[in-house]
Amino acid sequence: MAKTIWTLDPTHSEVQFKVKHLVISTVTGSFSKFDGKIEAEGDDFANASASFTADIASINTNNPDRDAHLQSDDFFNAEQFPQLKFESTKFEKTGGSDYKVTGNMTIRDITKEVVLDVEHGGTAEDPYGNIKAGFEINGTINRKEFGLKWNAVTEAGSVVVADKVKLILNVQFTKG
Repeated sequence: MAKTIWTLDPTHSEVQFKVKHLVISTVTGSFSKFDGKIEAEGDDFANASASFTADIASINTNNPDRDAHLQSDDFFNAEQFPQLKFESTKFEKTGGSDYKVTGNMTIRDITKEVVLDVEHGGTAEDPYGNIKAGFEINGTINRKEFGLKWNAVTEAGSVVVADKVKLILNVQFTKG
């Protein structure tokens, strides 16, 4: 069977992350520039392959000073490592519309295997005749494992930024 290429539709997608701040509240950030594709056998995503990139310079936490800090060498070092990358190694159906995708995530110059939960929201034709597939992807990474080590401690002994970062992607792909 021929491979079907699905291309990420950035106008109908969002890529977010959440991290605890001072252990008491959560800061949400996003990337506004990203790209991705899925290669699958027909319309079934079991055993598909997926790739994704996000431009670090497009990070947005609704605070320009914090965004600049995240782009600095304390965190992502956007100048030397301009993209976050993900390449799947396994895309397996776990039941119904649920999948697990395993792959190599690269942040800075460090590549680690991560496992993400994927829910296929469905496939539909848009008003222009394009076939679209929607997915919600969730997972958690430890930022320090990727060289994002900066932190500070408050006078009360609380860390400023938690190690765990939640990833939340609501993405739509167009069938090629």
